[in-house]
Amino acid sequence: MDMSNMFGKMREMQSKLKEVQENLDNITAEGESGGGMVKVIVNGRKKIISVNIEESLLTPQDKEMVQDLVVAAINNAIANVELKSNEEIKKTTEGMMPNIPGLDFSKMF
Repeated sequence: MDMSNMFGKMREMQSKLKEVQENLDNITAEGESGGGMVKVIVNGRKKIISVNIEESLLTPQDKEMVQDLVVAAINNAIANVELKSNEEIKKTTEGMMPNIPGLDFSKMF
């Protein structure tokens, strides 16, 4: 086992992981609820970018339903962006480290 080669690979992996972390702002996903009446976009850092609520829902008697739809859309968007982010992390780090069960770089972000 060549230690200098191993350290070189570790430095390369650190660089790749930093690149992935920087790219998380550019990964976005949409979530929706109510048949598309509420739409939310989040980025790879799980920050909400936008919320769009169909105007017909904006009545006082629909307040509780709209709140539930917004929560559902946010949760859907977060789940979608997690899938996209994990795919990007796997793609970026593929082949860099041996397949070690339980070692999941996607949990680092």
